[in-house]
Amino acid sequence: MEIIVGLMFVIPILVIIAVFFLSGLRIVNQYERGVILTFGKYTSTRQPGLTWIFPGIQKMIKVDMRIRTTDIPQQEVITRDNVPVGINAVVYFQVQSAENAILNIQDYTLAVSQYAQAALRDVIGGIELDPLLSEREQTAEEIQNIVSAATQSWGISVTDIKIQDIELPADMKRVMAKQAESERERRAIIIRAEGEFQASQKLSQAANTLSTTPGGLSMRTLQTIEKINPDPSKTVIFALPVEVLEGIKALSQTTKTK
Repeated sequence: MEIIVGLMFVIPILVIIAVFFLSGLRIVNQYERGVILTFGKYTSTRQPGLTWIFPGIQKMIKVDMRIRTTDIPQQEVITRDNVPVGINAVVYFQVQSAENAILNIQDYTLAVSQYAQAALRDVIGGIELDPLLSEREQTAEEIQNIVSAATQSWGISVTDIKIQDIELPADMKRVMAKQAESERERRAIIIRAEGEFQASQKLSQAANTLSTTPGGLSMRTLQTIEKINPDPSKTVIFALPVEVLEGIKALSQTTKTK
């Protein structure tokens, strides 16, 4: 009887201890870190795996250590040469120090997004439109350097910033389209002129070759007549070799000399 009474007291105590122990078990995933607060004070950072905290006294905040992205909504910014543009971008960042990300900033995702917006406005407002369009990577890198310098104390590393779209005013688009069309026309004229110049050189070389080749001009003349004659059956051509004409010309010059 005494054993039964003892078990009646021991079993509830064991159940309470088991429940207390199980309630303190926590699982930290491979891509996470667990920040431990004991009575509200930071005490440690738990690594991935199964861990245990003291229920009611300790609190664990899990922090995702993977690379995350946040969008920068479209910002209306005026460039240094007074051109209004709409720009949106995306920020890639990663938590490097879980405890700093929890203790030094309230919402690090929102903070990174807001700071990136401010940095984008500052950088875009200090450059002209042409460098902005042609040097997009350099502009994004400059914004990244500014944001990285500020987020370092938060335990955040900004890995990359990509400018997605640059929206121009409608009148500016028309002006740029006309400029591009004029540039294409200029290149087309230059290409045509270069082609005509090369063709004239080839024609000059061909003429020199025909003039120095015996019978060359006669052959070329016959080929030309054949191409321009629409109905060869109705045409009679009397061909006289150029050499005969040259002989007659030389004979006449000799007669005049005498």
